[in-house]
Amino acid sequence: MRLIARTSFFGGAPWVDSLCMLVLLLSCWLPDVCRFLGFRWVLGVLCLLGMLVLQRSELGQQALHLHGRTEHVKVLQIQESDDGMGDAGVGSYTVSVLDGPPQAPIPGGTLVEWDWAVGGIYTVTVDPQGLAPAARGGAPGPPVVQRFLQIPLGLGLACALWRPAHLLLRRKRVAAPGLSDELGVDDADAGSAAMEGELSNPEFLVNADPEAVLELLATAPWAAGRLEGAVYRASAHLHRHAGAGVRRQMLALDAARYGDLGLSARITAVPVDGGADRRWGVDWATGSTVDHRFRQALIGHTERVRGVATAVLDGRSVAVTFSSDDRTVRVWDLSSGRPVGEPLTGYDGEVCAVATGVVDGRPVVVGGCRDGAVRVWDLPTGHLVGHPLVGHTEVVRAVATAVLDGRPLGVSGSRDGTVRVWDLTTGQLVGKPFTGHNGWVEALAAEVMDSRPVAVVGNWDGTVRVWDLATGRPVGEPLVGHTSGVWALATTVVDGRPVAVTGSTDKTVRRWDLSTGRPVGEPLTGAPEGVYALATGSVQDRPVAVGGSSDGMVRVWDLSTGRLVGEPLAGHVDGVWAVATGVVDGRPVAVTGGNEDGEARVWDLSPGRPVGEPLTGHTDQVRAVATAEVDGRPVAISGSRDTTVRVWDLATGRLAAEPVIAHSHVSVSVVTAVLDGRPVVLTSSWQGAVRVWDLSTGRPVGEPLVGHTGPVWSLATGVVEGTPVIAAGGMDGTVRVWDLTTGRPVGEPLRGHDGLVSSVATAVVEGRPVAVTGSWDTTARIWDLTTGRQIGEPLTGHIGLVKVIGVMVATAVVEGRPVAVTGSWDTTVRIWDLTTGRPVGEPLTGHTDEVRAVATGVVDGRPIAVSGSQDGMVHVWDLPSGRPAGQLVFPGPVRAVEVSPDGRLVVGFGWEVAVLAPPRP
Repeated sequence: MRLIARTSFFGGAPWVDSLCMLVLLLSCWLPDVCRFLGFRWVLGVLCLLGMLVLQRSELGQQALHLHGRTEHVKVLQIQESDDGMGDAGVGSYTVSVLDGPPQAPIPGGTLVEWDWAVGGIYTVTVDPQGLAPAARGGAPGPPVVQRFLQIPLGLGLACALWRPAHLLLRRKRVAAPGLSDELGVDDADAGSAAMEGELSNPEFLVNADPEAVLELLATAPWAAGRLEGAVYRASAHLHRHAGAGVRRQMLALDAARYGDLGLSARITAVPVDGGADRRWGVDWATGSTVDHRFRQALIGHTERVRGVATAVLDGRSVAVTFSSDDRTVRVWDLSSGRPVGEPLTGYDGEVCAVATGVVDGRPVVVGGCRDGAVRVWDLPTGHLVGHPLVGHTEVVRAVATAVLDGRPLGVSGSRDGTVRVWDLTTGQLVGKPFTGHNGWVEALAAEVMDSRPVAVVGNWDGTVRVWDLATGRPVGEPLVGHTSGVWALATTVVDGRPVAVTGSTDKTVRRWDLSTGRPVGEPLTGAPEGVYALATGSVQDRPVAVGGSSDGMVRVWDLSTGRLVGEPLAGHVDGVWAVATGVVDGRPVAVTGGNEDGEARVWDLSPGRPVGEPLTGHTDQVRAVATAEVDGRPVAISGSRDTTVRVWDLATGRLAAEPVIAHSHVSVSVVTAVLDGRPVVLTSSWQGAVRVWDLSTGRPVGEPLVGHTGPVWSLATGVVEGTPVIAAGGMDGTVRVWDLTTGRPVGEPLRGHDGLVSSVATAVVEGRPVAVTGSWDTTARIWDLTTGRQIGEPLTGHIGLVKVIGVMVATAVVEGRPVAVTGSWDTTVRIWDLTTGRPVGEPLTGHTDEVRAVATGVVDGRPIAVSGSQDGMVHVWDLPSGRPAGQLVFPGPVRAVEVSPDGRLVVGFGWEVAVLAPPRP
């Protein structure tokens, strides 16, 4: 760099060395400078410097062009000088002018390429006023190249200054609320300008005001494609109201789910006020349910969201959601994700369908109810309007709104097989009920066809019928194509023609031209389980259908082409039973519901590129995890409801073997063992069989172990008289033991539980191998595996179903006592002395929902217990003292936990698997 600068541009200028060193240092610091100041500011400075350099060159050439003259000179002497690098160079040329006044010596530092020789005669253009350096040849022309180069530099400078100028003008127009945090952001506009650069700053993500960050992510166009924004939004509904310590842990986990382990580590390293110095790091995590299109979650329902509709309230886009399980109807601001007022009042029964409309200029909610009535709520106040609309004799499963001759109408469909039309202003029935449906009416929508409002009705007999709302008569013949009940239905206009989209329990999605009554193209593909909820909308002026399926996916189809738009929206961990569309801040969105935890989700339907590189994992709930060693490498094993068992490298998260299709049905339990020197994994399923797999080859070992008369729910391995055995608990209330070497049963089944055996563990008590079992009969029992007899009385104390895990060899002794740890649906964790059968200390509390998994291990030389719950919490307990030793939050129900021999924590939550490293001492 220095040599080029000297020989090509600046010659012997004394400041060249300092400039080269400065450029070298800036190139090393450029990434950090970009992160600290933001790319926009760095771009502006570089463009400005480039323009100044070109301007200096242009001024020099202009001066030479205006004042210079051409002379013929003869070289009399060449003065050499040292360039400081050990090489001799030309210092100056002493010349005589043949046809003009004398010429001062011409500097040669920039003229090396001229290659003059003593005695030679040459032509040179000089500026006698000294405003420009000499140039060889005739008079120079205008600096065209420099001018062209200034165009892109000027555009770059304008782009860099646009955002600050925009914010400056905004600041003068609008006084924004202040934003204050420890990073020194004083107001919202200054914060917005700084946040673009700070968004990649882990300390900012952890400690900044969550509401201000979420508002920025929702309104700033540049934030839509940022990985950090996707990471922040992934679990913002959980950490926005939590402390910085919880936010740090969840952000680190979500960064790992998006595949950025570097960002995850930097977030984990951020200190927080009052936060614990000892923190669990995230080694890796799968990202099956992260999606850059996820906008936010609506949290408030306590049970599954069964239906959703959208509306506009006081200029804001809102969603109306209901859960027939928790018996509430709630309204949400879709921009902020916050509830609007209290749940709708006046009715404490089950609402089974909702739609929105306008009556006398006020937005209303129309609800179909379990008692067969239709109720109307005023959306601004949340109060019931008038009396219930009574007429149906069974539950109302579908409602819609329409307008006929200026009158607002409500349309309701019931399992009594009828469709009724109501005048929403008077509350009176309009005409006679629509009859003739063969079975339940589960879905309906309103549309305009040939300038007349119609109702499109999906029936349980698989047909779709169209009714004229003005005359009450059917329009054409029923639309036939589905082979079983129509569960979902929506309407829209495609290429100027009214179209219905229907989903059936026959697992097909079909389009219908309502004008002709004929199907449009082939059934929509891409949803192997069909859809159970449908809505229509528009994306970039193209009609789309949005469908929710029992596999937890949300799919979008282009209704003009019938093709899927992008990949399915992944995030729900259970079936999607409700879908609606709307527009928020000018962007098309979908609102979906269905998670068993009562969560509804908002998705941005605008096209965009995926961010991050999530690790592909399971496609359904993870039910079990275990650890083992294969070919000297520690591995984690996970079993899922997707019927597969996956083997992961414990350190890197890469698949260590091809997934095993363990059973044709759900894999319920997974344990590992060593058989004839080979690592094996044992799986159980709803089919009632136990299978053994070689972890090195992925192939089955021997025949399935059978004997249970129902699903096998739990597995544990142990050793009896030197023989490796497997103990399996089933829905039939028994525990069966097999010799792993021969595959033969060992003794008679262990009988005593009065319900499903939900968990099994093994331990050694006073030299005897024992099994500890937990059951839905709320008890835990201890069994002598040698004799097959129960030891002592059942362990009682839990209220509700019991999950049990025994202490393994490394943790079998706590201060000289073998113990068992149990967790239950009563949200407590208990420790039991296996010698006496008595509880050790008081129950361990902290969970707010049922405990679904318990494990034990050793961390920093101390035995610990780990409990995972439906509440998404993992608690770590110090076994000797019975005190809490840590708490972790996960964005999904935790159904599986395991502690590896080196103290790492393996967690199965939702569809995901994560491995966390223990805190450093």
